[in-house]
Amino acid sequence: MPVNALFRDDFYLSTCEATVTDIHEDGGIELDQTCFYATSGGQPGDTGFLERADGSRIQLGQTRHGQDKSIIIHVPLEGQANLAPGEKVVLHVDWERRYKLMRMHTACHLLSVVCQWPITGAAVGEDESRVDFDMSETIDKDEVSAKLMELVNADHPVFLQWITDEELLANPGIVKSKNVRPPVGLGRVSLVCIGENSAIDSQPCGGTHVSKTHEVGEIHIAKIEKKGKENRRFRIRFGAADSAA
Repeated sequence: MPVNALFRDDFYLSTCEATVTDIHEDGGIELDQTCFYATSGGQPGDTGFLERADGSRIQLGQTRHGQDKSIIIHVPLEGQANLAPGEKVVLHVDWERRYKLMRMHTACHLLSVVCQWPITGAAVGEDESRVDFDMSETIDKDEVSAKLMELVNADHPVFLQWITDEELLANPGIVKSKNVRPPVGLGRVSLVCIGENSAIDSQPCGGTHVSKTHEVGEIHIAKIEKKGKENRRFRIRFGAADSAA
């Protein structure tokens, strides 16, 4: 049975109850529902722990998809106790880490608003993220940082809208990424929208995001690297530019 991925409708849900539905040979755990995000689209999967009825914990080192995105596998660290199908557990996301990733992923969307070239790659990290653009132009990183902070400080709402897979296929122009396939195959696709009535941006994305741009906090472009004749890599970091290491 496809997992009920609760995080798709509530990015701020950090704990939930679930029942073990399957245990893989490598120890991977499938549950009937989960609030753990699975690695996808450049965003790492959640870590945290499962709490058993006796209060003991199963520490999780990663969360990933199975053969398709209807399957989510929670992978324990080595040396953890074994669970059994049918056992009930309580999930606890490492919220400090997840919230950093939510802030960073939203910052990547804001960067795509400031820099409107096609995206050729991206990776979301806890302390630094990168977005690659198909561009040859020279651009000042401090100017980009200032424009990013204007969007952050404007405190624009960030919210989801849902469209069908068919609606996405009929409107391919809304996809900014050249290389990353939008999260299709589940019957519906989430659009991450920024600004009242999506006035700032609207982009297919299955990642997790904050609900207001001010939650991103202070960010800056630490580097712009040339990765080819027509490819530039922007590195986003938290904090002010003058505090960068």
